[in-house]
Amino acid sequence: MAKSKTIYICSECGAQSPQWYGKCPSCGIYNTLVEQQVLPNSSSLVNRGGWQSTNTPNARGSSPPQPRVSVKFSQIAGDSTARFDSGYGELDRVLGGGVVPGSLVLIGGDPGIGKSTLLLQVIDQLGQRLPRVLYVSAEESGQQIKLRASRLGVCTLGVEEKEEVTTNGKEKKDVNPAEEKKENRDSNLYVMPETDLEEILRELEALKPQVAVIDSIQTLYFASLSSAPGSVAQVRECTSALMQVAKRENITLFIVGHVTKEGAIAGPRVLEHLVDTVLYFEGDRYASHRLLRSVKNRFGATHEIGIFEMVDRGLQEVENPSELFISNRDELAPGTSIVVACEGTRPIVVELQALVSPTSYSSPRRSTTGVDYNRLQQILAVLEKRVGIPLSKLDAYVASAGGLGVEEPAADLGMAIAVVASFRDRVVDPRTVAIGEVGLGGQVRPISQIDLRLKEAAKLGFKRAIVPKGQSCSEELGLKIIPVGKVIDAIVAAIPPQPRLPNLPELESKHPQEPE
Repeated sequence: MAKSKTIYICSECGAQSPQWYGKCPSCGIYNTLVEQQVLPNSSSLVNRGGWQSTNTPNARGSSPPQPRVSVKFSQIAGDSTARFDSGYGELDRVLGGGVVPGSLVLIGGDPGIGKSTLLLQVIDQLGQRLPRVLYVSAEESGQQIKLRASRLGVCTLGVEEKEEVTTNGKEKKDVNPAEEKKENRDSNLYVMPETDLEEILRELEALKPQVAVIDSIQTLYFASLSSAPGSVAQVRECTSALMQVAKRENITLFIVGHVTKEGAIAGPRVLEHLVDTVLYFEGDRYASHRLLRSVKNRFGATHEIGIFEMVDRGLQEVENPSELFISNRDELAPGTSIVVACEGTRPIVVELQALVSPTSYSSPRRSTTGVDYNRLQQILAVLEKRVGIPLSKLDAYVASAGGLGVEEPAADLGMAIAVVASFRDRVVDPRTVAIGEVGLGGQVRPISQIDLRLKEAAKLGFKRAIVPKGQSCSEELGLKIIPVGKVIDAIVAAIPPQPRLPNLPELESKHPQEPE
């Protein structure tokens, strides 16, 4: 009997090492090597040709080389199977226009964020149109899944309801069409509480569902491996086996993945390389809205987002996300400005709020929520050096309304205007949006997708737009375009002369300098 061999596998990059190191020799990350016992199998070694091949060159007059299994691009059929809708427009948008048959979609997120709830609602919609849909649960029993489905009001007519229809004397021809539709949907949905990978693979090959959900990949185990479920080897082998079956049988797989405390999907990095699409389900536990963000997509654009709201009956789509991230605009307050951020191809109008106040400590405090901390530091330095506003001895707080992360440079101009408005206790024109990147020299730089942003602002009723000078903009949207080349010009255009608001602290005497 062959003796077992000990190797060490990196949980980040999947590289193998014969001994343990504090730092992975391949990716350079510390404390990622995990011990793994393997059995040597010499029969699995394959001669891969190349420089080891003993084939001699073709002699003169011999037949030319011919392909064995490869084909030309012109021989590949272009009429591939079209995408199909998942029943949720936000999910279809993140996937690039719909679900691609035979694709692998990995969905990760914090515990309790709503991953299983979303997929349960998705298969409920797909079960109305597709012949066979399979839900594999490795974490819950069938009774627990049915209890959650009953709470959400999805996934079929229950057994008790069917018996009640029978006892009431209703024949099949007298059944309500809505109830009959539910019963037909019940015949299309299959639930399999199982953790053994081999059993799941046999069920996939026998049932051949159009869509299958694996919840979750970290709880599956392959009996041929001695490691525990969730280890590097188990996750890699289980995902690889599921990928082969999905591609061979043209099954769309939605795979749920756990995340670490840092927010990355648990397991080896090769897990994200094997799948076609990686989605992250984000959200604040104290807020009701959820963001579904695409970080990898072989069939569409990355960094697309879909927005949902958690209600008592599960997740509900948000039709107009821009209204969600704009707070109540009836009461004007100093230190706020409106920007238009782009997530992928979706423009979202976001309100930025700033607060500047005297510090109580030797060094001022800077804090951000939803915006980049380093960009705030850079903008404060530009305002002090290029505009002449003394901010080095003041605390500065900047937040985005609704908690949406605004990381792109196009929000720099709105952030600078909000900070100055808070410093001077002034109100920014509520009908104005500011779009532009702020350079270290105080100049306003052009940004991308300007027409898409302006169209979204015009749809929500804004009248003016402050944009970088020299940027070509469409004038058919009904917006007054104000091109600016310097930050000081944008501040003057956004903060018109106005009297001081009542009941505000007297800061003007302490900070006499004001941009003119």
